[in-house]
Amino acid sequence: MKACPNSHQREPLVNMKYEIKGKVIKGDGYGKTIGFPTINLDRIDFLSLKDKPEFGVYAGTARFLDKAGLPTGALAKAGIVIGPLDKKGLPKIEAHLIGYRGKAYGVKAVLEINKYLRPFKKFKNEKELIEQIKKDILLITRG
Repeated sequence: MKACPNSHQREPLVNMKYEIKGKVIKGDGYGKTIGFPTINLDRIDFLSLKDKPEFGVYAGTARFLDKAGLPTGALAKAGIVIGPLDKKGLPKIEAHLIGYRGKAYGVKAVLEINKYLRPFKKFKNEKELIEQIKKDILLITRG
């Protein structure tokens, strides 16, 4: 079973509302190496959602939660990526928190998806990926 397939095309910048909670887990570190570190969430909450966002790149916000599940710290604008599937067949869920430079492993976070930006895609090379991420960040920070 493929989770959250791209069953139809969405128009860019369509408003929407999804909330995904999870514990921050260690990713592969690739975002950090190219200058855009991300937090990666476990998928327990995501898999229990009835209505899941399809694979893609989204604008939204992120906030860390305390042990009681209450928001802590500042709300950060975030570029949120759903997909691709990992080796276990589960979709990756990660977010670049704009301006955040800390470590958050083991902390709970909530990602709120507000706008669809574009479909998830693989890039021919790292340079193209970095240029697209910069464009995505401009859309996120202006919106």
